[in-house]
Amino acid sequence: MSSEGYIAADEGVRLYFEKLGAGEPAVVIPNGFCYLDDFRFLSRTHTLIVYDVRNRGRSDSVSEPGKLSRGVLNDIDDLELVRRHFALDRMTLVGHSYVGLTVVVYAMRYPGHADRILQIGPMQPSQREQYAPPLMVADGVMQSVFARIGELQKARASMDAEAFCRQSWAILGEIFVTDPAHAARVAAWGRCELANERMFMKYWMEHVLPSLQRLELTEDDFATVDAPVLTMHGNRDRSAPYGGGRDWARQLPNARLMTIDGAGHAPWIESPDAVFDAIDTFIGGAWPDAAVTTR
Repeated sequence: MSSEGYIAADEGVRLYFEKLGAGEPAVVIPNGFCYLDDFRFLSRTHTLIVYDVRNRGRSDSVSEPGKLSRGVLNDIDDLELVRRHFALDRMTLVGHSYVGLTVVVYAMRYPGHADRILQIGPMQPSQREQYAPPLMVADGVMQSVFARIGELQKARASMDAEAFCRQSWAILGEIFVTDPAHAARVAAWGRCELANERMFMKYWMEHVLPSLQRLELTEDDFATVDAPVLTMHGNRDRSAPYGGGRDWARQLPNARLMTIDGAGHAPWIESPDAVFDAIDTFIGGAWPDAAVTTR
């Protein structure tokens, strides 16, 4: 069973979705289309809903600053609209990278509707927190990658936007995995055929990142999250420090950390059996054996 379409957000903004399978609980993955082939197995036993967040993917392009300036707070409110659209009382949420933060803050702002929450390589709770090794990775790969992107920028005037995007992602892939042989798997995340994705960096720098930097979570905020939270984090993650994953598991009242040893920002690519078995177990209602408390 599958369907697709648009969900009306506010002031004419529409969010594109696909719904697959049937079964309870529903599993919702915001911004999850670039991982859909990897996570499609969930639709065998659950209703799986994947959608493009505001101004991303096949959702409507938004040019008015007033509809973008709240950044991640728009994404949180839009997730509530997705829940209402599908008439879900409770839902299991899966979030990767900064969306791993989004889904937990959603549970803080809209308590009672998150059944279980899976964070994969989540952005840290506080953007002001600085980590030292081994809680972060500083191995020179980031610098090398951005230097090559800088060289590519010099030729941008002679390239069309889609070609530039694809070549950029062919380089960026190395950041997100520890074995460069897997970098090509990440290139598809760019979705360079879509104008919204080609313009994402501008949107990120002007609206999303500033909204994340303004976010201040308190002990009371953490205490409102009653859903079990599994924080799955590679300890060689260059993009989102492993220390941030430990902080989420330590500060949330019902959370456990599953460390994927030697994995980067996309641990399911490098340790698929361990990751997907754990996801199946957790969404099925139990803690994976490798998930531990950190408090």
